Amino acid sequence: METNEVHVAFEILLEEVEMVTNLLNKDGAEAFQKGDYTKAKNIIEEATRLTEFHEKVKDLQAEWEQFPIQKRPRKTPNKRVTKRVVTTKLKRGLRTSEKAYRIPILQSLKELGGSARMNDVLERVESKMKNILNEYDYQKLPSEPHELRWRNTAQWCRNSLVNKEGLMKKNSPDGIWEISAKGLKALEDN
Repeated sequence: METNEVHVAFEILLEEVEMVTNLLNKDGAEAFQKGDYTKAKNIIEEATRLTEFHEKVKDLQAEWEQFPIQKRPRKTPNKRVTKRVVTTKLKRGLRTSEKAYRIPILQSLKELGGSARMNDVLERVESKMKNILNEYDYQKLPSEPHELRWRNTAQWCRNSLVNKEGLMKKNSPDGIWEISAKGLKALEDN
């Protein structure tokens, strides 16, 4: 397996985990609306574990990208190598990576006065990333047909900025994104 294929495999795994998380979010909301709080609590616990798993996969992906093998030219082995068949599902790894959203999100928040509604932030992020986002990013998610893939990836990036890096505030009101003092400093340092 070539190094780029490993990167694509990580992207596919991350997207699959995100799809399952989205389904859990939907099921949890339905359980809450129906007043089945025990079921809603169990789903929240499962979604929390899945989010932690998502972060571990991202950490492994980052660790993989640090291996020196990434920088070495590939030698062709003497024996015949059979290249594995790439299915259409593999294309899913071609989405813009989550880390590409990091700076545009922080810049957008700063430009919007430090906090703004999620949709206002994402509108600005899209404008900043218009030359980066590809046609795959503009496809709708199979698990959430009303949501574009790039918006979902940006929301996962926000999750990392809040919970892992502390660059966005954790206790913001629902639907509001806020940059933290640490986020402003990181933006200045960038």
